Amino acid sequence: MKITRRGFIQTVGAATAIGVAGVPYIALGAGKKVVVVGGGTGGATAAKYLRMADPSIEVTLIEANKEYYTCYLSNEVLGGDRSLDSIKFGYDGLAKHGVKVVHDMVTGIDAAAKMVKTAGGQSFGYDRCIVAPGIDLNYGKIEGYSAEVAEKIPHAWKAGPQTALLRSQLEAMKDGGTVVIAAPPNPFRCPPGPYERASQIAMYLQNNKPKSKVIILDAKPKFSKQGLFIGAWQKLYGYGTDKAMIEWHGQQEEAGVVKVDAGSNTVTTAFGDDIKADVLNIIPPQMAGAVASAAGLTDDGGWCPVNLATFESKIHAGVHVLGDASNAIGMPKSAYAANSQAKVCAAAVAALLAGQEPGTPSYVNTCYSIAGKDYAFSVANVYRLAEDGSKIVAVSGGVTPGDASAEQFKRDVAYAHSWFNNITKDAFG
Repeated sequence: MKITRRGFIQTVGAATAIGVAGVPYIALGAGKKVVVVGGGTGGATAAKYLRMADPSIEVTLIEANKEYYTCYLSNEVLGGDRSLDSIKFGYDGLAKHGVKVVHDMVTGIDAAAKMVKTAGGQSFGYDRCIVAPGIDLNYGKIEGYSAEVAEKIPHAWKAGPQTALLRSQLEAMKDGGTVVIAAPPNPFRCPPGPYERASQIAMYLQNNKPKSKVIILDAKPKFSKQGLFIGAWQKLYGYGTDKAMIEWHGQQEEAGVVKVDAGSNTVTTAFGDDIKADVLNIIPPQMAGAVASAAGLTDDGGWCPVNLATFESKIHAGVHVLGDASNAIGMPKSAYAANSQAKVCAAAVAALLAGQEPGTPSYVNTCYSIAGKDYAFSVANVYRLAEDGSKIVAVSGGVTPGDASAEQFKRDVAYAHSWFNNITKDAFG
């Protein structure tokens, strides 16, 4: 289905409105309790929209950290166009909506007893529980890499101190140095993220250390928005020439980097090639956040199977899992997907607690990638649930054309920044 950019924005607006309207004010079921585990974009959105749906529901959000750093647009911190503080958000906005915010570490979810327990010794009973734990990093898939080694060789796939560490290493690197990024196999959080990161780092190097370059060692033979990224790299960074600032080396699935030597800052690929870096960024394979695994919510693939109409776990009734941790077949693991899923989940939980049948869901996703100064592109889709409920399918959408004008690429940068302001206000405001 073809749709104009303006028409698509109108469609997305309508779908978002459906998401809000689909969380009606329900005054039934007073005294019901919902515990939300995880205060990222998905969890925060779910908690807020539950309170909007029915203020009689007691909503408790449990999050270990007092501040949340968004991974989305964190690559701009590496490129130098954004401060770390600009991607940091607190939870005062949720408290104003009547959400009880508890800063503690969840240590267990007892689905049978309907109880959440924390490291601080607290216990929270619930009628329904929403789990939005994000991702965990599967360090064991790369020999020599671990959480401890990541304090020297950052992944920066959970934003905050890791982002600051990688940025400081780029600043300290000599001109003429090599940055190596190891991109993970599918599925993983933010599919275009490693390639936007390479672009942002190249932009920084071009402006400050022009003799340097970025090498991407990929575990995949292709990647998200590949044509758009390569087009940007050709225009901005000499891709494919002997002066290229970015090199991409794709490999077969599950290949890529298999070993790290932290002492020499060297990686080994599946084919036995040793590559030394001045700055090394390892993005390891991923799985659902640790609390989901501990609660028995994951399958053999490490992700959480869910009913896509309500995001209720297929393993434990009464527990809903959304965002990056869920196996939301047909949708990418992205911030806007989590935000959209959270609204669907909140609507379903509010309805179920009121003894009503959940409505038919719709979902949206928009993803911007900023590849350089005044150069960004996007992909966006509206989704519906397949008739058999087995997957989420795109019914309309749009993508920035590869032959877009310079003005359009520049406008997409402004749109990306506006999108960021809107989604963070929607989730945390």
